[in-house]
Amino acid sequence: MALAQELGLPVLDLDTLTNPLLDALPVSLLAEHWLSPAHGTAVRDGRYAALRAVAAQVVATAGGAVLVAPFTAELAGGDAWVRLRTALAPTDPLVVWIRGDAELFARRRGQRAAERDRHRPDGPAPVPPAVDHLAVDADLTTAQQVFRVRRALGDRIPVAPDAPILGLDVDALLFDLDGTLADSTASVARCWDRLAREFGAAPALVQANHGQPADVLVGKLVGPDPQAAGRARIRQLEIEDAPSIDRIPGAAELFSSVPESRRAIVTSGVRELAAARLRAAGLPIPATMVTFDDVMRGKPDPEPYLLAASRLGVDPARCLVFEDAPAGIASARAAGCRVVAVLGTAPADELVGAELIVDALDRLTVVPHGSALRLAATG
Repeated sequence: MALAQELGLPVLDLDTLTNPLLDALPVSLLAEHWLSPAHGTAVRDGRYAALRAVAAQVVATAGGAVLVAPFTAELAGGDAWVRLRTALAPTDPLVVWIRGDAELFARRRGQRAAERDRHRPDGPAPVPPAVDHLAVDADLTTAQQVFRVRRALGDRIPVAPDAPILGLDVDALLFDLDGTLADSTASVARCWDRLAREFGAAPALVQANHGQPADVLVGKLVGPDPQAAGRARIRQLEIEDAPSIDRIPGAAELFSSVPESRRAIVTSGVRELAAARLRAAGLPIPATMVTFDDVMRGKPDPEPYLLAASRLGVDPARCLVFEDAPAGIASARAAGCRVVAVLGTAPADELVGAELIVDALDRLTVVPHGSALRLAATG
């Protein structure tokens, strides 16, 4: 629903289109609930035939639609997929696969307590579709999910070629890691949700404190007494989950375009976790990396960015920082650095202090300017 509202398109939900009719059928007509396995594929085929017919009319008149359904047979490819694509032609559908573990989906079904869920036995975790698709993590917020879909659809935020920060001469580029180079937002949410449930705490605190060191979050989440156990557990969870991480679009190209002596990563994570996430994202471990292990005070304190500038031998005022979270932006600005914010974790109105906001790093490139470096828009 949120995606349809953002795109200004009608939403066609399989349940909304077909359930009222099926629920209204006399009990004597069906010996068991229409969702039960006893009815085989007959009900399923009829429901999807109705969805395809309505979708074809809506796409032809409205130019597009957001279809909501499990699409289990369609996503396996074969005849079901061909029938769906044919109904939507000439539009080529973008398949958005909401991925997550079986326990998460079972928990959410339990929370909504819908009548139809009583007739659906819990199964194994869904397998990835066999057709081309965009995978979006169920652990993300709705706004974060919608942002990633819109970006994949080509609904991008333009970068003004005359933005003042593009004409700025700098000596070094400093990159936050999580949410800036590595798209670890879902992994962070997933691991901290597990920690919160294990310790009986409120997971909502994680979103409100993204970008701060783990020790700070552990203290807020589990309190002072079990902090040691909490720190050890979250480190274990996040390192185990690191292989699920991908990189932000354009991260590899932008990061590799900066000379080694002029770049650094500045992260609130510990070194072991940072290395695991960089490997998962296919990014090199730079010669200069400031982690939580290196500082007394983490973000939003300026110490991490001051230390990175010192290690590179440059003036913080001549450093350009890439960040995705308010705490990181506050840290960089307090250190005297200029800031570019990357969307995907926090909404734009929370990224106060950034002089430029981009929806991914493929919007920018680095060009030499004499002995200095400058940013340029890619389009």
